Amino acid sequence: MKHLTIIVPEGENNLSSIVGTYKIFTRANEYRTKAGHKAVFSIQLAGISDEVEFYEGLFSVKPHTNIAAITKTNLIIIPSLNHNYEKAVKGNKTLIDWIAKQYKEGAEIATICTGAFMLASTGLLDGKRCSTHWAAAENFSRMFPNVQLQADKLITDENGIYTNGGAYSFLNLLIYLVEKYYDRPTAIFCSKVFQVDMDRKSQSAFTIFIGQKLHGDEVVNKAQEYMETNLHERISVEHLSARFAVGRRNFDRRFVKATGNTPVEYSQRVKIESAKKAFENSRKTINEVMYDVGYSDVKAFREVFRKITGMSPAEYRSRYNKEASV
Repeated sequence: MKHLTIIVPEGENNLSSIVGTYKIFTRANEYRTKAGHKAVFSIQLAGISDEVEFYEGLFSVKPHTNIAAITKTNLIIIPSLNHNYEKAVKGNKTLIDWIAKQYKEGAEIATICTGAFMLASTGLLDGKRCSTHWAAAENFSRMFPNVQLQADKLITDENGIYTNGGAYSFLNLLIYLVEKYYDRPTAIFCSKVFQVDMDRKSQSAFTIFIGQKLHGDEVVNKAQEYMETNLHERISVEHLSARFAVGRRNFDRRFVKATGNTPVEYSQRVKIESAKKAFENSRKTINEVMYDVGYSDVKAFREVFRKITGMSPAEYRSRYNKEASV
């Protein structure tokens, strides 16, 4: 039987991802044994304290064991951390070192939401793809510039390391892991019991684009502000670089370094974010919204909208506009 370790980090972290992981893998084991097969995992919650409190002491978790007692494990799952990422990482150095050691000895690792900060601090994600909650993407990129962050991805899977997007999308990661370690029928059963949509690939539709603003490049900040306050205009990179008296190549390079997006990508994301809000909160037609954010070609607008959100403008409006869904 394989061994599954669910990490219980120190500090005020996320309880639901610990409980959810334990429940889904326990139910997967039960399904297997009822079908006449052996359970796949022995499951243990492990940390460095006898008890960890959550939500100002309202709840607490008592891990089954201390990580020091686990000499070998097959799969480690790191839950979501609190929003003070640097504090969370510093407060869990012992766990981080243990995770790195176990990976080198053959364990696979999965991170839930902002648990990616703990895994990235091991160095194991350097040069690899990774996802996390879209709201934490800016802080993650700042702290771990050598990781290939893909915050639009719901799940990444590379060299025995799995990461996922934000919040309760961790349920999709768990179903993915159940299919990988058990089989498709067990994954389907768990998806039905816990009512989780299978085979979701993206968290793009849930992303609220804010834009990287903590980079300290004043010219890029001014360009970002200009794009955000002139949505109706079709702004070219040449126009922006000339407006701020910076050469085109230098402007492109500085913009990508500061924001993680090219100027064109940034402009598209700002326009589509405004369009999403219009679809959510107004009765405007697709054409009206399209013109408001500076597009005149319906096909081009639909293509960019789908690329960023994973769905068409009509699908998005139908899903998120209250009046449209009635």
